[in-house]
Amino acid sequence: FIKTDVGKDADLVHAVETTLARFQRIDVLINDAAMMTFTPLLEMDPADWDRVQNVNLRALFRLCQLCVPHMKGGAVVAISSVHAFQTTPNVVPYAASKGATEAFVRGLSLEIPYEQARINAVAPGAVETPMLRSNPNVQNGTEKITGQIGTPDELAAAICFLASSEANFINGTTLVVDGGRLAQL
Repeated sequence: FIKTDVGKDADLVHAVETTLARFQRIDVLINDAAMMTFTPLLEMDPADWDRVQNVNLRALFRLCQLCVPHMKGGAVVAISSVHAFQTTPNVVPYAASKGATEAFVRGLSLEIPYEQARINAVAPGAVETPMLRSNPNVQNGTEKITGQIGTPDELAAAICFLASSEANFINGTTLVVDGGRLAQL
């Protein structure tokens, strides 16, 4: 385990260098760090916007820059969100960062040689996490949740699938893991 603040470039560089020193290669990158604010956009401090974009999007960009050159047949799995497609009030920075993640995955999949790495995303819906519990849109019912809330293990299974050799022919796309939420659109 390498403690890393993904909002700090020096931490990202240190984590990748330490990983390479220990293992001499990188096979899989899973970009799972995320943060969300619950402030109406017109009332938001610009520093809060920047913090969300830095953690949710810039870290993905930098980690891909740092890790992909060391991959041979590797896999990148970015964590997007159903908020990239359908969102709720007061989470605009989060939704924007996840929409950008979708475009990033599609674009980078065209730039990276397939033999080097595949890049895909998982877009979870409601998953039982501290972030979900802290979301006032869930607490007040604004967030429309299907009959079930996903578990971290269910999300991890989708991530592991995309990182595995079973997904070798999957590249530049998103696997939605949302219990049917987006089917209601």
